[in-house]
Amino acid sequence: MTRSSLFLLLCCCWVFIVKSDPGSSCSKSNTSLINYETQFSMIQHQVRGVFTVLDDCSFRVSEFDMLKGSDVHWWGSTGVDFLNMTKGFVLSDHKLDMSFSNDSFVVNLRKNVSWDLVRVVSIWDVPTASDFGHVVLGNLGDGLEPVPNNGSGNGSSGGVGNEPTMFQNCKQLSSNFRVRWTLRAEDNLIDIGLEAGTAIQDYMAFGWAKPESSNPMLGGDVVVTGFTDEGLAFADDYYITRYSQCMMTTNGFEGVCPDSFYEPAESDALVNNTKLIYAHRKDGVSFVRYQRMLNSVDRKYDVQVNYTGNMTVIWALGSMKPPDSIRPYYLPTKHGESYGYLKINVSERINDCLGPLDAEDKEDQDLLIADGKEALVITTGPALHYPNPPNPSKVIYINRKEAPVLRVERGVPIKFSIQAGHNVAFYVTSDPLGGNATLRNLTETIYFGGPKAEGVQSSPTELTWAPNRNTPDDVYYQNLYTQKMGWKVQVVDGGLPDMYNNSVVLDDQQVTLFWTLSTSSISVAARGEKKSGYLAIGFGSEMVNSYAYVGWMDSNGTGRVSTYWIDGRDPSNIHPTNENLTYVRCKSENGVITLEFTRPLNPSCDRDEKPECNNIIDPTTPLKVIWAMGAQWSGKHLSERNMHSITSSRPVRVLLVSGSAEAEEDLRPVLAVHGFMMFLAWGILLPGGILSARYLKHLKGDGWFKIHVYMQYSGLSIIFLGFLFAVAELRGLYLDSLHVKFGMGAIILACVQPVNAYLRPKKSASGEIVSSNRILWEYIHVIVGRCSIVVGMAALFSGMKHLGERYDGENVQGVTWALIIWFLIGTFTIVYLEYREKQRRRENFLARSNWVLGNGEEEDHDLLSPSGMSVDKDLHSSDRMEVQLEPLNR
Repeated sequence: MTRSSLFLLLCCCWVFIVKSDPGSSCSKSNTSLINYETQFSMIQHQVRGVFTVLDDCSFRVSEFDMLKGSDVHWWGSTGVDFLNMTKGFVLSDHKLDMSFSNDSFVVNLRKNVSWDLVRVVSIWDVPTASDFGHVVLGNLGDGLEPVPNNGSGNGSSGGVGNEPTMFQNCKQLSSNFRVRWTLRAEDNLIDIGLEAGTAIQDYMAFGWAKPESSNPMLGGDVVVTGFTDEGLAFADDYYITRYSQCMMTTNGFEGVCPDSFYEPAESDALVNNTKLIYAHRKDGVSFVRYQRMLNSVDRKYDVQVNYTGNMTVIWALGSMKPPDSIRPYYLPTKHGESYGYLKINVSERINDCLGPLDAEDKEDQDLLIADGKEALVITTGPALHYPNPPNPSKVIYINRKEAPVLRVERGVPIKFSIQAGHNVAFYVTSDPLGGNATLRNLTETIYFGGPKAEGVQSSPTELTWAPNRNTPDDVYYQNLYTQKMGWKVQVVDGGLPDMYNNSVVLDDQQVTLFWTLSTSSISVAARGEKKSGYLAIGFGSEMVNSYAYVGWMDSNGTGRVSTYWIDGRDPSNIHPTNENLTYVRCKSENGVITLEFTRPLNPSCDRDEKPECNNIIDPTTPLKVIWAMGAQWSGKHLSERNMHSITSSRPVRVLLVSGSAEAEEDLRPVLAVHGFMMFLAWGILLPGGILSARYLKHLKGDGWFKIHVYMQYSGLSIIFLGFLFAVAELRGLYLDSLHVKFGMGAIILACVQPVNAYLRPKKSASGEIVSSNRILWEYIHVIVGRCSIVVGMAALFSGMKHLGERYDGENVQGVTWALIIWFLIGTFTIVYLEYREKQRRRENFLARSNWVLGNGEEEDHDLLSPSGMSVDKDLHSSDRMEVQLEPLNR
């Protein structure tokens, strides 16, 4: 073989080899996107990697991470909006049906696909229409010019989007915590990314130890990152002076404090040398990218980084304490075992992060638990944090929460008030996308709702759904006419609404209270409606002088419930108690605390023995309930870090018997009218009628009798009106209260008197002996009348006590003293009138001893009076005789 033929054969082989390379098998090479490189925007499933266009038919993916999906494909569309993405198409036969860990490979386009048809390349899960991540190409109408690959792969190349998640280096700090960085020594900067599979209320801290320090933590320069309650990211410069949470001492701030705490406010810009670049929270993983100078101008609180040498770095994970009026920062609390330190040379290439982080709890969106009593209000609103992108511009809101996970219980009817508009037909389906009134023609099972389940706010449609035992654990609420407006429905077996007979939402709509009453005990449950480190409910009008029940998860993940008596506002005033609690449980679901317990209504101990012995629950008296939440609780020594971050703004009076609640407020007008009417009857009219019959008989005529009758019937009428007002205001009559017992007894005795008066025997004729029936009747009439006054007075005083327990008002105490003084005045008046009556009877008796019968009017006599027994039996109090009085000594 000649040299020329051999050369020709080698060239042909070389061409064949190049043609067989999947990345070079395309005959076309005229696209303007060749060598275009950018990063994937991470949307879901921890997608991360670099995308590079090779030619008209292929692209390369490098450093690629992704958590496994169900049926994932390379997807093309003409835009990133919902309509274009859902109408996209499969780009390649290369399937993404596995997890990826720092992988690199080439992807070939289908034969009928060219870059001219594609604006967006997405990683797409077909069954759920989910975008895991995508890149936007720069050659279709957006004015972007393709930028050639410069080989950096660190975000400095052209085409980098707004979500820079790629770095040159990565170090695994713990099983769920990583630090990524890119060194920019020429700019005196280092970009750092902290990534952890942890709760959203936790912080991530990373920084440098003070060189040549024997203790890596003390004097450390760290950056504390995390997310606020509103979901906003922060990255702040901190300096460590001691092993404690940041606190104010006589020497200034000490502990783990922001640099700005140590310097005056005007120097904040000089001491806080951290710049937040980007942050997100996806799939239960927090990611924060920030930037700091290697050599800072702050020589006092910042450690100068020697980027060419080994330096000790420190890190920690833990929960945060929300800001307050004194400390306007989210401050880290103790990190437990989640901390460490090691040597790192940031100029060396390090990558020991194997694959994406996979958090145990990937759900961060709102959880709404239906209790079957209050209707769930269905509306629509803008898609701000929809959990399954891409999404339409409007999505379904339930009780003002955007596309929450709805948890329902089998066998519990759930009420819906559908107010989302006539273009939203609400239904529950097996299809995760919904919208099957369109041309999708997908087989689905509809469990509830349909075309008629639509309405507006002015005319809502009320419907009820009761999941049964055949309802799957996971279904979806959606709109029949538009895809992906709703989200998941979790169907569970049983729950709090099934276990408890009553429930109310406490003040500020943040805590729900459940309870069931029995003869001698009460079972209570409380559930927070937002994430927290602990949940506390208290029985009392405010924190001071209340009995508190605190539920939290300890360091081992075990639920705890503790009881306390609180007599002040400092941690030292929170005293543990030993209440007799049974059936105690506490659990945390997605950070939402639920506590349960059963306790006796009346503790079986001496009230003077222990504070908890006074924690008596009277089911007929409104129970005042308050609540609090915070970041962290301790079963041993309490301190400032255990104080609450959010509390109820006022107590709620829970009516245990009727199963309702009302907010603390001033004395209600109807109850005030009830009290005044009862005082008018039992304190003035009825006693006045009795006094007229007792002390006005000696006057001429029957005026005393008219006064007696009119005042008694007027008082009885007012009593009935006051009784009706109270029953209507309290929505029922409950006889367990001492006040109600006294009141009903007094009313019954008062009602006996008119019946007694109707049945009174006839009066004996003049000169006849008074009949025994008449004497018995007078005894009964007088005794029942006087007993009714005594019981009525007891009802008045027990009512004032009941009112004081209900409202805790100073005015109630003042009115009680006024009532006491009024009845004391009445008592002294009766004593005085009784004394005058006896004097008058004595004077009349003496006068008769000196006079004989003559013309005149006979003195009235009381059969029940002791002095009346000495009067001639022929004389009667109501008889009138024409007699002539003559002196006996005449």
